[in-house]
Amino acid sequence: MPIRQITIIGTGLIGGSFALALRKRKFAGRIVGCDRESALKKAKTRGVIDTGFVEPADAVRGSQLVMLATPVLAIVDLIGRLGPALPATTLLTDVGSTKTAVAEQALNVFGKNAGKRFLPGHPMAGKEHSGVDYADAALFHNAVWFLTPLPGQNLNQGLFAEFAGWIDQIGARIAMLPPEDHDRLCAWISHVPQMISTALAAALVEEFGEDAPLLPAGGRALREMTRISASPYSMWRDIAISNRRIWKMRCSKWSSGWRTSGRTFPRGNWPRNLSRHMG
Repeated sequence: MPIRQITIIGTGLIGGSFALALRKRKFAGRIVGCDRESALKKAKTRGVIDTGFVEPADAVRGSQLVMLATPVLAIVDLIGRLGPALPATTLLTDVGSTKTAVAEQALNVFGKNAGKRFLPGHPMAGKEHSGVDYADAALFHNAVWFLTPLPGQNLNQGLFAEFAGWIDQIGARIAMLPPEDHDRLCAWISHVPQMISTALAAALVEEFGEDAPLLPAGGRALREMTRISASPYSMWRDIAISNRRIWKMRCSKWSSGWRTSGRTFPRGNWPRNLSRHMG
């Protein structure tokens, strides 16, 4: 059965951008949103959704594809709440930033049928701002869209193939890897950089106060280093909780390198493993 209706639970930056990208690529079906009333009103005004519901159970009725575009812990909860009641013909997917906890929940809820019912995903795209006001049809262009297939999953058939085709049409590049490998990789290339940016912004405020004109003085380097520190707390809280073990290990390893730099740089003794990466 082709995709004629898509439900997006969470019509913020990622969910809203996915809907706008589908519209731009001439998706002819219906897009249903699920969010707070205020968010749904904005999404309708921007043409992101055709209609919207506050209750997820109402929003998913009649949809062939349901996308969970909320923070990770809410995704885990929604799989448990919606999964058992969804028709077997509906494909459930997500865009959460960690995948192990999400995949484990899908296996718990769907059991041996998990590979036929749920496809974990994570587009590597975003902005430092959240909400449908910042949704952008071009957000996923040239971005990697990670898929972490469950056991026995065939992405070349049925709704899986059609959904993957839409990912391709909106300009994203699909990459596949196991959930655990995804979480280990993203801890380094996404989560640790976010932590560094947030820590630097917090240290600057503590040192100079909130009203100090630091960004104009610091120039482009400081603006780029601190830009993502404005990302929403709820999203990063859930990432840290759902990926706690790997998060702590990567933070510890990075902190070790930082301490080494702090000891050696003032003496002009640049660590060999750092100097080879610098101009």
